[in-house]
Amino acid sequence: MAKKPTRAAKGQKTPDTVPAIEESIQEKKKRVRRILTKLKKCYPQAECALTHRSPYQLLIATILSAQSTDETVNKVTPVLFKTYKTPRALADAPREEVETIIHSTGFFRQKAKSIQGAAKRIADDFSGKVPQDMDDLTSLPGVARKTANVVLGTGFGINEGVVVDTHIGRLATRLAMTWTSKNAKDAVKIERDLMEIVPRKEWTPMGHTLIWHGRKICSARKPECEACALAKLCPSASSFG
Repeated sequence: MAKKPTRAAKGQKTPDTVPAIEESIQEKKKRVRRILTKLKKCYPQAECALTHRSPYQLLIATILSAQSTDETVNKVTPVLFKTYKTPRALADAPREEVETIIHSTGFFRQKAKSIQGAAKRIADDFSGKVPQDMDDLTSLPGVARKTANVVLGTGFGINEGVVVDTHIGRLATRLAMTWTSKNAKDAVKIERDLMEIVPRKEWTPMGHTLIWHGRKICSARKPECEACALAKLCPSASSFG
């Protein structure tokens, strides 16, 4: 059974914590299957919000999306990819020019270093092609497991792991789809739990539908529980006034 939420200091926002619920793993799997079915019905068109035409473009866009919004990244990447059409071209570009193009995404100096470093490794070590292996991907500058999961799942259709961003972490916690994590920011344990109870073929589409639901209904500060199709399956639905 999950730990009870801890109280935060006055004025401090506490990360979502797993609601206390007595449920076996088999019962949880059954409830999660119903959740996924409802999510598919609500968002049959759910897909990655980052505009891309190839795994390489998806990789660069995902690196740029850190601490930014998909909308901002989608305004930047068409210019970036039109200016530097290949990994080699981006790797060899003047750093200042790259920084200017991606400036609006925030942390532009570090991101320019990361995307140019990743592009150089792809050009030099992988014949200009994004690797389709977790270890190779996470060896690239600016690429951690979450980014690698995005590229493998959405870019290549390979379900190696589950993407856990802020939306997925929040919803997995509120829906008690995780039980070993401390809170919604405990991405490593949330991913491990989701991989245990969700069929592998569902890992990528589940991520897309959870993100859409998080943006449209189950927001961080004011979830619309009365309008939520998952309310009857959500142990947290009665927690928000």
